[in-house]
Amino acid sequence: MPNCCRAFACLTLLLAASVALAAATEGTIAPGTAWATRYYVREGGQPGPTVLVIGGIHGNEPAGARAASQIRHWPIVRGKLIVVPEADVPSLRDGQRLMPTGDDRDLDRDFPRSADEPPRGDLAAALWRFVSQARPDWLLDLHEGLQPHRQSPKSSGSSIICGSDPAAQAQARRMLETIEESIPGPDPRFILLHGAAEGSLARAAADRLGVRSMILETTFTGQPLSLRVRRHRLMVHRLLADLGMTTCSVDLLFPATRGRDEIRVALYAGEGTGQLTRTVERKLQSMAGVELRRIGPDEILAGALGQFDLLVVPGGSASKQAKAITAEGREAIRRFVAAGGGYLGTCAGAYLATCRYTWSLGILDATVLDTAHWKRGKATVKIELTADGRRLLGGAAGEIEIRYANGPLLAPAQREEIPDFVPLAVYRTEVAENGAPKGVMANTPAIVMGRWGNGRVLVSSPHPEYTPGLEALFLRAVLWAAGRLDG
Repeated sequence: MPNCCRAFACLTLLLAASVALAAATEGTIAPGTAWATRYYVREGGQPGPTVLVIGGIHGNEPAGARAASQIRHWPIVRGKLIVVPEADVPSLRDGQRLMPTGDDRDLDRDFPRSADEPPRGDLAAALWRFVSQARPDWLLDLHEGLQPHRQSPKSSGSSIICGSDPAAQAQARRMLETIEESIPGPDPRFILLHGAAEGSLARAAADRLGVRSMILETTFTGQPLSLRVRRHRLMVHRLLADLGMTTCSVDLLFPATRGRDEIRVALYAGEGTGQLTRTVERKLQSMAGVELRRIGPDEILAGALGQFDLLVVPGGSASKQAKAITAEGREAIRRFVAAGGGYLGTCAGAYLATCRYTWSLGILDATVLDTAHWKRGKATVKIELTADGRRLLGGAAGEIEIRYANGPLLAPAQREEIPDFVPLAVYRTEVAENGAPKGVMANTPAIVMGRWGNGRVLVSSPHPEYTPGLEALFLRAVLWAAGRLDG
């Protein structure tokens, strides 16, 4: 990590390095089959309970799988943590609740309902053998409901479901207290429910194996994925901390060690982001060496940016992004970049970086022209790379078609405390809808780079990440902002 190894990362990684780990192993469940999936084991240096965390039982509930994939990196000081992030890999890949083949396609109804009943289907059988052999003291099954149970009783969203075991119920209440502390006033509250469905893994583990089991349910509708993932982490962390198994931060998102060429990218995916977030995510994940995590305002406020090399802010609504992040969070971003981190913003993310608004980050010496007509329209326009743009981003001279969707028209802000930005591309054609005057957009900067403290800032008014054929340009922008390219 370059000098963007801020206090949070230093403290967390030193803590992780100081933990005496007896073992950190991994393996495969159902190897050699279409259902093959990885599991991970972390053992502390002292004896203690065994906790099994499983995500991805239902393929259309991604938050649990993502949370589990982060939880598996947490250092353990006592006992054993076993994590199966993606129980049903094919269904997660397809985003489907049910398994693609078989007679009993709802995996969470395929586990033994009585002592003499076997699991239904190959995947349930393989998972059941694994759980039976692991014999955990606690099992946490991470799910998502369509609606909060308090608002829609037919849905189990925003709840913890457990059986009649008094210790499990007491622990569930502790976990509910923790999650309640993180929820702002008007949001639906979490609730304790009793009795998992017959055939579910949690019910079978409790009834057949005597495991203290819970189903942790976040709510899918109206909640950003990054928020749902963090709420799963909060609940699991409460249990592990109460059991004395970990002392790490709930916002530890990476292992203590990293690959030599690894780039750790934070993709802002909280309030104010649009439908392009998934597109940006896919583009970033296609890059060799990129380790990406979606984050929201809570991670930013907690100092989690210190674990990253680059923050990417996609399109959407910049004012909503700024409001959700809060003034304190925006200052945390400014500190992150000033300390050597990178910032890459497209469209709304470009607006956010400027000095134009009271809610702007002010990390780029740019203002925004013709703000009265910000909603200029959506179309394919033409840009042309400058000499600096061709050198940094690649490409030849001449005009390039690119998608535009109400991005900012940039101009120098002439702030003495901020270095001047360098244009990398300029608009050659324009969009002037919804009463916007013609002749304003053409020849203004479309893509620019700048510096803030020891960090790098690159913003794009149009959408290279959404334009076929411009993938290489976008990926080189990522490399420069992350400090992997000179210039």
